[in-house]
Amino acid sequence: MKSAWVVYALLSAFFLATSDALTKRAAKDEDEYLVAWFRLFFTLPVLIILFFFITVPDLDERFFLSFALALPLEIITVFLYVKAIKVSPLNLTLPFLSLTPIFLTFISYIVTGERISPEGLAGIVLIALGGYTLNAEKNRSGLIEPIRAIMREKGSVLMIIVAFIYSFTSSLGKVAIEHSSPLFFGISYFFTLTIISGPISIWMGRKHLKDFISKRIYWRLLFPGLFYALMVIFHMLAMDLTKVAYMISVKRLSLIIGVIYGYIFFKEAKFRQRLLSTIIMLFGFIILVNAR
Repeated sequence: MKSAWVVYALLSAFFLATSDALTKRAAKDEDEYLVAWFRLFFTLPVLIILFFFITVPDLDERFFLSFALALPLEIITVFLYVKAIKVSPLNLTLPFLSLTPIFLTFISYIVTGERISPEGLAGIVLIALGGYTLNAEKNRSGLIEPIRAIMREKGSVLMIIVAFIYSFTSSLGKVAIEHSSPLFFGISYFFTLTIISGPISIWMGRKHLKDFISKRIYWRLLFPGLFYALMVIFHMLAMDLTKVAYMISVKRLSLIIGVIYGYIFFKEAKFRQRLLSTIIMLFGFIILVNAR
């Protein structure tokens, strides 16, 4: 079904936003590195169980090469992301995540050979623009403040790097899926990512590890981890059916869902002010799902 990728991408966005909201609610003031890793850890029960219900595909050199190139980049983004939001305000860092679909229009062509149609590019740009304005503060010079902050905020620079690296990991993931299967790649990739990043995360959060374990704070990450696992599953299924830049752009609609969660659960302000950004993103979505 032609529209199946849209459904999968929207489900991926929903589960990502839900996992993020639950993570924020459960472990808001805890060590970022431990929180990030334990959320990954709790994806494993779902992914391991699912592994016994899929067929292991024949794997070739392209799969292993893409896997090996993407994995260290993914680990780097995990820690750069955490560092970025730790050293700089969210409104000066998160807007730059909207650059990933823009980067993908070029990187995905280099890595996978995918060409973006003019209407597809228009949809991507609108979603990226909406995502940027959704996160940037809208008072005074708020919309351009993240750009101005690049020269003085380390976190802004780090998040631009994260957005750029994401364009490579997404493209490499697409290649790995094409040379295996979406579910096999998703399971094997995130299983390996969790195992390798574990020692690094524990070392980075070692000062808070004792309290994290003695107070059983890690159990708060159970449901965020389960929803994150569902995000992984639908992310991979969508990635298999469409162009990388299209899928990631639609997945960025998780930002809208996140704003709704923020208003409902955390009483975050400026909900109405973000309505225009939401309309821009939805307009881009409509164009994108009808693009070639």
